[in-house]
Amino acid sequence: MTTNHENVKLAHGELVHKLKRRIRIISPVLEKDPERCYILEILLKKRPGIVDAHSVPAIGSLTIRFDPLKLSSTSLLTVLDALLGNVGQKNSHHPLAAEALEADPKQAEQEYNLAIEGMTCVSCALLIEMLLRRDPCITVANVNYASESALIKGRLSKEQVTALIEKAGYKAHSFDNLAQRQVLIAREKQRLKDARNRAILSVALSVPVMAIGMAAPSSRLWHWAQHLLAIPVVFWAGRPFFVKATKLAKQGATNMDSLIAMGVGSSYGYSLFSLLAGKRGLYFDSATGIITFVLIGRYLEEKAKGKAHEAIRKLVDLQPQHATLLRDGQETVVMLDQVTVDDILLVRPGEKIPTDGIVLEGLSAVDEAMVTGESLPVIKQTGDKLVGGCINANGVLKMRVTAVGNDTVLANIIHMVDQAQSAKLPIQKTVDRISSVFVPSVMAISALTFGGWLLTGASFGFALTNAIAVLLIACPCSLGLATPMAIMVGTGQSAKRGVYIRNGGSLEMASKLNSIIFDKTGTITEGRPEVTDFIIAARQNETKLLALVAAAEDGSEHFLAKTLVAYAESRSVKPGQVEAFENFPGHGIKARIDGSEVLIGNADWLQDLKINVKTLGKHASPLAAQGKTPVFVAIDGKAAGLFGIADKPREHAAEAIHRLRKLGVEPLMVTGDTEATARYIAEQVGITTVIAHAKPEQKLDIVHQLQAKGAKVGMIGDGINDAPALAAADVGFAIGTGTDVAIETADLTLVSGDIGKVAEVMELSGATLRIIKQNLFWALGYNTVAIPVAAMGKLNPMIASAAMAMSSISVVLNSLRLQRK
Repeated sequence: MTTNHENVKLAHGELVHKLKRRIRIISPVLEKDPERCYILEILLKKRPGIVDAHSVPAIGSLTIRFDPLKLSSTSLLTVLDALLGNVGQKNSHHPLAAEALEADPKQAEQEYNLAIEGMTCVSCALLIEMLLRRDPCITVANVNYASESALIKGRLSKEQVTALIEKAGYKAHSFDNLAQRQVLIAREKQRLKDARNRAILSVALSVPVMAIGMAAPSSRLWHWAQHLLAIPVVFWAGRPFFVKATKLAKQGATNMDSLIAMGVGSSYGYSLFSLLAGKRGLYFDSATGIITFVLIGRYLEEKAKGKAHEAIRKLVDLQPQHATLLRDGQETVVMLDQVTVDDILLVRPGEKIPTDGIVLEGLSAVDEAMVTGESLPVIKQTGDKLVGGCINANGVLKMRVTAVGNDTVLANIIHMVDQAQSAKLPIQKTVDRISSVFVPSVMAISALTFGGWLLTGASFGFALTNAIAVLLIACPCSLGLATPMAIMVGTGQSAKRGVYIRNGGSLEMASKLNSIIFDKTGTITEGRPEVTDFIIAARQNETKLLALVAAAEDGSEHFLAKTLVAYAESRSVKPGQVEAFENFPGHGIKARIDGSEVLIGNADWLQDLKINVKTLGKHASPLAAQGKTPVFVAIDGKAAGLFGIADKPREHAAEAIHRLRKLGVEPLMVTGDTEATARYIAEQVGITTVIAHAKPEQKLDIVHQLQAKGAKVGMIGDGINDAPALAAADVGFAIGTGTDVAIETADLTLVSGDIGKVAEVMELSGATLRIIKQNLFWALGYNTVAIPVAAMGKLNPMIASAAMAMSSISVVLNSLRLQRK
């Protein structure tokens, strides 16, 4: 066994023993020699017993999966020694005598959202994705060029993921909280300013260079002046292109910067050679013109993309920097990150609500438009919830903090918008595959163009000009921007309407829905029910019964539970002590209080439990006929009371149903309530198909039955019992005032609970898909026509670079049309 082999054993012995099917090696030496990484990968794959091998030259990583029954760990180490001894002899020290890392399969998978800085085209995003996905510790890597962000899932720390991205030549930044986002927004503004300055300088110097080129003076002095003016444009304004192209070349990768660098470098290099040799054929004007048009195009593209980020920026700007803290009767202005849960804050008229909380004292109107999409202010008084970022209009409010940082409503909304804007539709995967081979293909076509013109007898300069034109005209950026730009603007517009989309795929699917299932309570109805009737069985004490009911329902998020607790409080009844509690979604609850077993739920459930409800049941039918929900109470196995609870339909529910019908959608009401109550409400809003007494599993079955018939099904609900159906539906809509389980399960959240927003989202979805198709048609059509034209020598390189820039700008501007819909 060699000394090198001993080093390998020391570095990896424990890992091989712990996980006999995989080892991962990270070595600075391999990082400096990408060729060695690739050769090792190829040779290892040919060895019997080795299942797979993946190399990531950017970080010097080599991961090997092997079958210990066919190849022992000792044999594997011997194989590695042998291969490494034969693959290159650049270093006398063995590259495996380095740090070895292994992902612990028991480690929980983490999810990270990162801002990516330094991407210049869609090829950059694809390159980062490729490098990340090749790491076995990363399960998901989606990089979005339009939103300049990445969604990454894996068993690595954030620092390790950031290091991987930075190894590829890009910068990754966290935006876990609103403060970090504000820093990123400031950095984005500075980057836009720098891009503008580079473009201005490039224009100022390129104009005289082009003027000299067009005048074509014979004086060598003018030629040298042209060269001196071109130097700052090429080596300062154009420096980022060469830097990025060089980094990518070291990794064996290319992108649009590579094409620009090759075009500019060829023009400038050939011109400098001609100038020094005293020959004609100077192309300094082409070199500076290419850089100028590309810089102008990228500046305009970045500026237009900034408008697509408008929704996120406005949400981030809602977060105030300071809060007025009340402590021991003293007011102190503090930074928001110093505020903690249960602190007491003072909010004066005109100020933004610092964070989420509950009103302790005061009465005021609060503008919640940016969060809920509702234009009218909402009256807030003692006990009402406040959402951070909303504007306090005309009264002084004293509030208790209930959430800070990433736990606030605003932070979660921004996170949802991020997820939606970073998502990729199915069509985008096809576009990515095209883009990934586009740049190498263009290089090949450019080389063929150059060689072809030389074979026809054209001059070297003419052949070079046409080859450069091919390099520059074929921009994959417009193709890569076609889908994500439209998604960004579409989800942003949805957010402005108070509808927050969790993933881009649901935005695509929304326009295809033809059946939508509605829950009743809290969805069709307002969710603010009141007890209208309270009937008790003989020999029952009203106060004691209310105390048991209030104790059982206290703490529940369900609308009916809150109503019963509020009714007991209005009677000044104090709840008893809960000893045990069990929830039966779609049926009711069971609790043990002060030694008594309490059941609260619908008649069918109590009857299934062998409880006789006939005496009280005769009162239930008249209540249901009036649109009231009957709620039964049983104590120790005997029917004890009946509540009649009324909840009127939402103000614009009927209009919303009518609008959905016009879009070709068939609405259904599926509820756990009684038949009579459900039909009473359904008739008021215009729904004809009603399914009552529906349990959670029945709602799920109905979704599956409709899907089996070919329907695209939407589900709108607010409760725990709606969660299975929300998850199974093609698009799940959660009412923002509903339970956390429903909101987390759904694809979209209607913050204000206005079901009329569903039709708006469907219309916006249709418009977004039309824009995507237009963008793809333009991008593919542009390249299909432009490349042959350039290859035939009909396109000047400067015109080609200008046309390339305009193709991307046109896609961005077309996507921004969604802001006017």
